[in-house]
This record gives sequence, structure tokens and C-alpha cells, in this order.
Amino acid sequence: MKFDWDKGNWPKCGKHGLPKDEIEAVFEASPHVLVDPENSHDEERYKAIGRNPKGRHVYVSFTIRTKKDVIHIRPISARYMHRKEIERYEQRPPKT
Repeated sequence: MKFDWDKGNWPKCGKHGLPKDEIEAVFEASPHVLVDPENSHDEERYKAIGRNPKGRHVYVSFTIRTKKDVIHIRPISARYMHRKEIERYEQRPPKT
């Protein structure tokens, strides 16, 4: 899995205190992924909800891009989830 980091997306992701390795770890741990139709104007965007290596809930907004025939995850924004968001997430029905 490759990630697309540059001066355009890293400052926005890093401003909430999440280091790159924690954001990337969310994707390695099979997050819950949803399409984000509200923000999919020029390209399709997604939401990933998962946990960092310390078990803290993390929300990542991202898109998928292809560079030289290689698929990259491009995080757009990342942050720790708020208590109410975690409660809603934990109450969702299990995947079938």
C-alpha cells in the first residue's frame, strides 16, 4: 500500500496531532470505509474510521489516485474522533 504525501496534504493532516505513521496504520488495520458523497465533487472521496496502534479512534478523509500505474491513498484530513462520534460508530450494526 502506497501513500501520497506532499506539502499540499501533510500540513492539513498533521495539524491535528496525528503523525504520518499513525494515519497509515489505520489503513493497515482494516478500517471501516465509506464513500463521502458530500465531498466528492472533482474526485471520489472516502471516509475511513479505525484505530491507531494505541487503540485510539481515528477519522481519515482520503481519496485514491493512480501514479505511474500504482494506486496511492492520499489522505486529505485526519483527526482523532470525538466521544460522541465514537459512540455512534460503536453502535453501528455489524458487517454482514
